[in-house]
Order: sequence, then structure tokens, then C-alpha cells
Amino acid sequence: MNDIDDIARLAHELSDLELALLLCLGGQEHCLIETDDGSINDVAAELALICSHTYGLEYAVVECLEITSLESFRDQICISGSRTKVLDTEPRYRTVDAVIAKNLDQASESIQLEALELMRSKRLATGNGSLEAPAHFLFVPVISRDAGQVRPKLNTHLIDHLIISHFHESDDGYVYLEDDDDWHSIGQGSLSSVVHRTGTRESRHPRIDHQLLDNLGKASKAVRVTAELARYQQDIVVFLRLSRAVAGGISARSNVLFTKLARLLAVIHGINYLTPSIVALAAKKGFRHRIVVAKPEDDRSLQYGSDLQAVAKVLEYATPDTILDSVLTLEAPL
Repeated sequence: MNDIDDIARLAHELSDLELALLLCLGGQEHCLIETDDGSINDVAAELALICSHTYGLEYAVVECLEITSLESFRDQICISGSRTKVLDTEPRYRTVDAVIAKNLDQASESIQLEALELMRSKRLATGNGSLEAPAHFLFVPVISRDAGQVRPKLNTHLIDHLIISHFHESDDGYVYLEDDDDWHSIGQGSLSSVVHRTGTRESRHPRIDHQLLDNLGKASKAVRVTAELARYQQDIVVFLRLSRAVAGGISARSNVLFTKLARLLAVIHGINYLTPSIVALAAKKGFRHRIVVAKPEDDRSLQYGSDLQAVAKVLEYATPDTILDSVLTLEAPL
């Protein structure tokens, strides 16, 4: 078997949350996990166990509602005893491999910007030295999505660094939490704001090491993209940008990550080329959290005599999901 076959076979054994983290770790990117308000604790606990036992990562679950300063945020993601000093340079500290940030959308702007800097550069300057993240660093905001909410209440630039978003329904289940009652007895309090080492106990669940993640990244770069599929991707981006229901969010970076996500999805589906269905799936998972839905009063047609009430009627049911559904009616190449 080649690497793609091994990855595709393994992907079939993973849950939706495990797959979301696989795509991010393989592409060295970050993801957004949304759920309903009553499930945040369970989803965060499940992600923590996935990080530890599926991917062998040291993690910290951070409750952003309890963070009062940048120092407390840094303390919670830093591994104690990780200080090193190189010659006469400033001391360096290592962060955990994965940060699960509950309710990040309700954190202050300064905390969100600190998280953005860590995602972007894998390094934070502090008064006592610097914090450095490992190569396979993963940052996962876990937030609740209200019924009427159409875009996460996160910093715009932070959203632009999230390659994928996934909504976890409570009915979707939790492969780790439901598999072993011992983990349920841990309690949410002990999971939050504590650095946890990698899992060492035997598990029936798949184990994925850094070598496989590296192979996924390398295989995705070798995925073939025909001229027709490249044009299809660009048509989706252009139609999103020109849609009267979209006020923004489709940045240059989102276009780059769209292509990257499509390539990663192709590999976990066991193929080394893009297809229209893979591209459409990448669009749904990669653009939903980015789209800024337009307000009727900002519609361009009002400058040319359109009626505000008529425009409001047209945009009444516009959501990121309906917008993507309409854009994906574009004729796909055969």
C-alpha cells in the first residue's frame, strides 16, 4: 500500500472531530469547532481525548471566560519546566501541542489577538522571554452557535487563519466519552486550564503519529489539479465575492486555504487528483465561517434606485449555507 491508501483506510475509522483535526494537523493549520451552548464542555472534553489518544499530543483546555490577562493565558498554555536558554539569548518556553480554547469568541480583543499571533507565527514574546509552539501545533476554538448567528464573533484576521469549520451536533456522539465511563468521571473542572500529557493506556481507537501527518502533508502537495478544476475553484471564489448576499470575508488567504483544504480532502478520500465533489466539499467546510452576510441597507443596487424593502425581501433568508448552496449550482467540469 502507498501512503494515500494507508491514510484513506485510516480516515474511514475516524470520527468527524478526529477527521477535522487530521486535516489541520496534516496541513499545519487550525480549525473552528462549533456546537450548541449546552454541548461545549462535552465537545472540548472529546477533543482533549482525541488530541491525547489519537494524535499523542500534549494539550491544554482553556476556558476563555475565566481569563483576565495575557499572562494567565500564556501560563495556561505553557508547559512547566520547559524553559531553555541558548547562549546569552532570552529564555524560551515551549507551549503545549494543542490548545482547545472554549468560548474564545467571548474573550477580550487582546486575548484573541494573542491567540492569532500564536497561530500565525507559533511564537509569543513575553516580558520574561518567549513562548514557542511545536511544529505540529494546533489551536482549536470551541464556540457555541446560536440559531440566528451567521458568523462567529471572532476577530476577522483570526477567522482568516482557520482552514476549516465544523459544527458538532449533540446527536453526533462522542467516540471517546461514550466508550469509557472512566473518562466521563474525570469531570469538566479537571479538564480545563490544565496541561495534560499524552495518553499511555491501551486503546481500541486508531493512533496517528507525526510521520503519518507529514505523509499527509506531502501527499496533498502532489495532488493533481487540472486546468478545468482550477477554473472551477476560481469560479466559486469569484461568484462568492460578487454575490449581493456577501459583504466580505472571501480574502486572498481564504482562496489559498481553499485550495490547500481541497488537496488534503482528496488524499483522505484515497485519490491523488481533485474532483468537482471534493472541491464543493472544501468550499462548504472552508468558507462557511468566513462569509459576512450583507445587510439590505448596504446593497449596491440602492445607489441605482432599488427599493430597500424589496432588497430586504431578497436577502431575508440569506445565510452562509444558502449562499454556498446557490454558488455550488455552478456547472462543474466533467
